[in-house]
Amino acid sequence: MRQLQVRRLGLLPYAEGLELQRALVEDRKADRIPDTLLLLQHPHVVTIGVKKDGRRHIIASPEQLAARGVEVFETGRGGDVTYHGPGQLVGYPILDLNPDRRDVHRYVRDLEDVMIRVCAGYGLTADRVKGFSGAWIGDEKIGAIGVRISRWVTSHGLAFNVTTNVEFFDLIVPCGISDKGVTSLAVKLGRAPEMSDVEDRFVEQFAAV
Repeated sequence: MRQLQVRRLGLLPYAEGLELQRALVEDRKADRIPDTLLLLQHPHVVTIGVKKDGRRHIIASPEQLAARGVEVFETGRGGDVTYHGPGQLVGYPILDLNPDRRDVHRYVRDLEDVMIRVCAGYGLTADRVKGFSGAWIGDEKIGAIGVRISRWVTSHGLAFNVTTNVEFFDLIVPCGISDKGVTSLAVKLGRAPEMSDVEDRFVEQFAAV
């Protein structure tokens, strides 16, 4: 039985989230902390992963982004460009995959599984879409994944749309995918679920997976 420490941080600026992850990754490598799951929301921000076309997938001009209060960050995670903002549950697992889970593809599938299970708890059928990561309801993505793994310790993670204003995704080509949409729990349920309830369910399913 492995211990998982869960930290619920509320609204946290993206730069602070990056610094916290860097520190915790070093602590996890040195075994100073147990496996840790950060749950938080970010103010409006567009982040660019390591895929080379990421910046080209920002549609909005710097002036348009600034007018809407959206910051832009280049980050060391996998994947393309994405948006984070209030109402989106961001999960940053700081996990040591040693010795028995050293499989990047399995790890990404497990993160997808967590989001699919959370959707199921609300009566929604989410699934995977072949060739793309994340959790999908039909042709609309409800949860995105972008991870970084260093010496088998994970950081970055996933972004799950709860009451996210999905219009902000119009500023970019989300994850570089132009022919599919984005949705949220609130859109699919026709009501706004409480973030604290979503976090509770997320922790439960994360531990189970």
